[in-house]
Amino acid sequence: MMQQFYPQVQHDYRFELNKDMHFSAAHFIPHEDAGKCKVMHGHTYHINVTIGGHVLDPLGFLIDFKQLKDLVHKKYDHSVLNDHPEFQHRFPTTEQLAEQICLSIQGFLETKENQPVCLQVIVRETPTSYVVYRPKQEDVR
Repeated sequence: MMQQFYPQVQHDYRFELNKDMHFSAAHFIPHEDAGKCKVMHGHTYHINVTIGGHVLDPLGFLIDFKQLKDLVHKKYDHSVLNDHPEFQHRFPTTEQLAEQICLSIQGFLETKENQPVCLQVIVRETPTSYVVYRPKQEDVR
């Protein structure tokens, strides 16, 4: 994966973890204003997740990188985003995908004793287009 530089999220956590990953998936936006995106097509999505926290787990991790990859890659790789239940009543745009990845990760992090927080998710749909999603602080805790 190419080295990417991403917008930084401001925080006061002692630790910040970033995980890059990618997956291939198809989607379509079934709306008359969606132009070419009305037709099913695919992307290799590049994802960056930023996790913050003050406390490490007993192994010395904020969160295991593999757990983050499993939450995203195993769920979405080689799938049609429109078929996922979280997109049943909304279009699987890059913005909605970024929010959903953040919600999924945050739900998992809330089960961890050290309580890390998902601070930012970046979803790059093409080499020239990406979305940054940052949850409101009051939504995280």
